[in-house]
Amino acid sequence: MLPALDTAPALLVAAPLLLTIAGLLLAPMFGLNRLRTRGGIVVAVVGVVGAYLYWRITSTIPWDAGWFGLGFALLCLGVELFGLFDAAILFAGLARRTNRSAEADAGEARLAACPPQQLSSVDLIIATYNEPIEVLEKTILGALALDWPNLNVWVADDGRRAWLRDYCQAKGAGYITRPDNLHAKAGNINHALSVTSAPFVAVFDADFVPQRGFLRRTMGFFDDPAIGIVQVPHSFYNHDPLQQNLALREALPDDQRFFFEAIMPGRDGWDAAFCCGSNSITRRAAIDAIGGGLPAGSITEDMLLSLALLQKNYVTRYLNEPLAFGLAPESLEAFFVQRARWAQGATQILFLKSGPLGPGHDLRHRLFFLPTAWLSQALMMILSVVSPLIFLFFDVPPLVGVTAQSAIFFLVPMVVAQVGGIVLLGGGRYFPIAAQVLGTFQSFRLLPVIIKTLFKPHGHAFKVTPKGSDATAGGYQRGIFLACATLMIATLTGLVINAIPDTRIVAQGALVPMVAFWGLINIVVLFLAAMLCLGRPALRAEERFALDDQVAVWRRDARHATITRGLDISVSGIALAEIGAVGGGVTVGEPVRVRLRGVGSIDGRVARSHGGRIGIAFDDTDSTARDRLIVQLFTAGLNTSSHSMPMWQATRAMLLRIVTADMRLPAAPAGSAAIRPVPDETRLAKVTLVLPPRRGSATTPARASAG
Repeated sequence: MLPALDTAPALLVAAPLLLTIAGLLLAPMFGLNRLRTRGGIVVAVVGVVGAYLYWRITSTIPWDAGWFGLGFALLCLGVELFGLFDAAILFAGLARRTNRSAEADAGEARLAACPPQQLSSVDLIIATYNEPIEVLEKTILGALALDWPNLNVWVADDGRRAWLRDYCQAKGAGYITRPDNLHAKAGNINHALSVTSAPFVAVFDADFVPQRGFLRRTMGFFDDPAIGIVQVPHSFYNHDPLQQNLALREALPDDQRFFFEAIMPGRDGWDAAFCCGSNSITRRAAIDAIGGGLPAGSITEDMLLSLALLQKNYVTRYLNEPLAFGLAPESLEAFFVQRARWAQGATQILFLKSGPLGPGHDLRHRLFFLPTAWLSQALMMILSVVSPLIFLFFDVPPLVGVTAQSAIFFLVPMVVAQVGGIVLLGGGRYFPIAAQVLGTFQSFRLLPVIIKTLFKPHGHAFKVTPKGSDATAGGYQRGIFLACATLMIATLTGLVINAIPDTRIVAQGALVPMVAFWGLINIVVLFLAAMLCLGRPALRAEERFALDDQVAVWRRDARHATITRGLDISVSGIALAEIGAVGGGVTVGEPVRVRLRGVGSIDGRVARSHGGRIGIAFDDTDSTARDRLIVQLFTAGLNTSSHSMPMWQATRAMLLRIVTADMRLPAAPAGSAAIRPVPDETRLAKVTLVLPPRRGSATTPARASAG
């Protein structure tokens, strides 16, 4: 029997909410890294959600309503249960988050004790199709700088670009082409596997730069013969559209931090981590066990690879350390190309023999690899903004029998328990408002993609995420913006109509305040989602890194250098403190030479001089000093997009954007275009071409040569 809440004392009505809040506040005192504490949080959340579901199912469904009213209520309940199913899987994962750094330390120590010639050979494959030189050069040079004696760096070029072949030969990387582009990225990697032979294979996307210690930190895991893949996070040195378009670059982390730093370590605790397409290293024997190549049945071949290996008892291990940095989507269109590919590919695996419904998988793996979260999140986000409108304009409620007391007793504790539990178990990586805004924003475009893929799982083209100068700066998502604006106006209109007794549509006037609260939350979320639609271009062509070091500067005809202090630096230029002779008489366009510690001398010209600093643009010439600068900037763990703001401050900053919003469509700033000249686009013949790397182990020759 449910308590008579309408006549219950206020303290009793609020008791579940108060106990939930108290539990969330006290939990950290018992140590969130302890399995018992984490398990206790999950049990408490399950208890609160269980009480809510009992009330929801037994008291809020209008069984005596007409077909439309009952159907709508059951639809809302079904979507809610669908979302809670995926939430249960999420909580199970977060409860068993791992930290493999101690194992990586032990493995690194074992490797350090081995003579270099005893370390296993590694083929590092950089898969590329159309990425520009300013993206590829960082990855290639970073790979060549890896701290590993027996390494072959290969660039597998499905674009067959002559300039890239010449660049690889000049820098010492191997170069591979194939006669066709069958199966896109998976086919490209599989062809590279067929012409190489090292017992371990690292795969990197064209924009991800490995850090020098990547192999030292990961190779030790393969002492366990059950490990087939070691995966590390995707970390970024630029800001993603959420950070950029809402002007929250210093307040929010990129939207993938929660996945890579909370969800993936949790999946690892259940041996359900998976390959993420880049920043991984794989045992070749494991690949040979599934036929010698990556599965090509899904456009997300990476997740499918881990599933196929699980059927052969090989596990994907996850090391949560930032050992490679790449580019987050640089525009809204690039963002949707990436997310649509992920959603399509994850949905496709449902229909494959190696997928979670295929033979040979444990129940835990079937559950963790179900791609239902894509669909459940999109349905819940869309329904949450549409349901109040259906109620306000048609008097068809998503649930009945709701009073302020019952909402406080059942509904609010359930929401607080779920959100608070994820925040605690996620280690501070979960930002609820940001997640709601981004989820709503992307659902408008992803929901049709997911539904289409469910009815037609195959035949979808693999689309490469645009990067560098190929990524359209900024962008404007007109359709989503109009949808958000329309929903906001409709919600406000519905609230005004039902606030006036003479025009009220809702029969139960007591419900209007609760629906108004729901509607106002939706308006806030929709407004921020609308702001996201106004793509703001990056301020600079290259990402800047903080610099606090002495820099020597030679001016024209100067016999001695002037020592000043660097402020920040990028591949294309440097900002210096305007000190002494450097500032005296400096003119824009004046040629200078800059000497950097560990890099050498780079020629450039003064680009600006004001406000106590001067800016120098480096000459765009290929040089060993420029190569050393790229290696120094991008392989030392530097990250321009890092943040340290607590969740509550970040949420406050996000909400303040509502009153400080600039809803004008921004224009690209001058000078934001790519700085590198466009290379000659001559294409090579569609044949197998294998040019071995100049650096690398002589004990792992290519299996084939040019042909």
